Amino acid sequence: MKRERIHFPGSQGTDLVALLETPATPPTAYALFAHCFTCSKDLKAAGWISRTLVERGIAVFRFDFTGLGESEGDFADTNFTSNLEDLVAAGEWLREHHEAPKILVGHSLGGAAVLAAAGQFPEAMAVATIGAPSDTQHLGDMLLSKAPEIEERGSAEVQLAGRSFEIRKQLLDDLAEQTMQECIHGLGKPLLVFHSPIDQTVGIDHARRIYEAARHPKSFVSLDDADHLLTRQRDARYAGEVLAAWAGRYVETEEPELTDRLGEGERGQVTVAGGGVGEGFRQQVFARSHALVADEPESVGGSDTGPTPYDLLLAALGTCTSMTLRMYAEHKKWPLEGVRVDLSHSRVHANDCDECEGEKGGKISRIERTLAIDGDLDDEQRARLLEIADRCPVHKTLTGEIEIPTGWA
Repeated sequence: MKRERIHFPGSQGTDLVALLETPATPPTAYALFAHCFTCSKDLKAAGWISRTLVERGIAVFRFDFTGLGESEGDFADTNFTSNLEDLVAAGEWLREHHEAPKILVGHSLGGAAVLAAAGQFPEAMAVATIGAPSDTQHLGDMLLSKAPEIEERGSAEVQLAGRSFEIRKQLLDDLAEQTMQECIHGLGKPLLVFHSPIDQTVGIDHARRIYEAARHPKSFVSLDDADHLLTRQRDARYAGEVLAAWAGRYVETEEPELTDRLGEGERGQVTVAGGGVGEGFRQQVFARSHALVADEPESVGGSDTGPTPYDLLLAALGTCTSMTLRMYAEHKKWPLEGVRVDLSHSRVHANDCDECEGEKGGKISRIERTLAIDGDLDDEQRARLLEIADRCPVHKTLTGEIEIPTGWA
């Protein structure tokens, strides 16, 4: 992934700062990302979503609105209208220096912004919102509940996410003038609505109203137990994965590494790619025309976006066992209706393992495998299938002598 720091003029003539993140190969599309109210482009969730999209071949342009993050200007002088103008200015920069954004993504109030501004991006093919309000009055009411003196005094300091912001009445007036429902109904672009049913900042009813107001094609994805800011990496990564897959219906979003690797390998050949800066333990696995992700759980520093290496090892043994039993039963014309294989891996002392061979005193790997089969099979047939399980090719590989020569590509 390549990252470029960008400066461009905003709606009030001040310098706005952005990050343009692109894949190593030419991007299949550019996405414009609008962050949440009083947040910045550097919000962790924005970074995780962007990184996931880049891994799928989509370049992402995310920027700080006027007066926020690294961008210049006075936040107190801004409002929803100026945010829309900043968003359009960001899109114009992309159009002039690369290409116009085909995907618009907005988080919270940024979601409302991309819905309102989508008509000014004729090239955009898809719009996605994350925890977005269905109307801007929601934000105005929230600000008034925190500082009712804004109406009388014209401004007040409001604590938001542990930080103090000056909020002026002009912002409330501007929010009250917006007509979001008309914007949503007239969107004219495919829409994907992400929302958590337990969102305590923007209630789930807002997602319902957005969805009902929009015309088809439209989709809704529940973020289950995620919070409003998607503070868990797995929630943000999930949103990015789903967004990339969904957008692929409207813009070409084939993953660059898939283009390079899928279909090249022969049977028995696998390619694993990962280890980039900021990727953690996440790995991409390519086997002929198939792809999957491997990772480690959050408890050991991973992001839990896929099974662990040992999960995959157990899966290989389990799937091979089940396939072998199926093939044998079909050859014998036995009424085997289903197979379930449960597996677990552990490290045990060789002294405690009666069935284990090798030097005593050290630790060895132990894989416990339990079979459950359905079908009208007698005891003799079941006993035979238990023997056949040990004959699956992966079982023989794991229990036989293995050589793993390693060299540079």
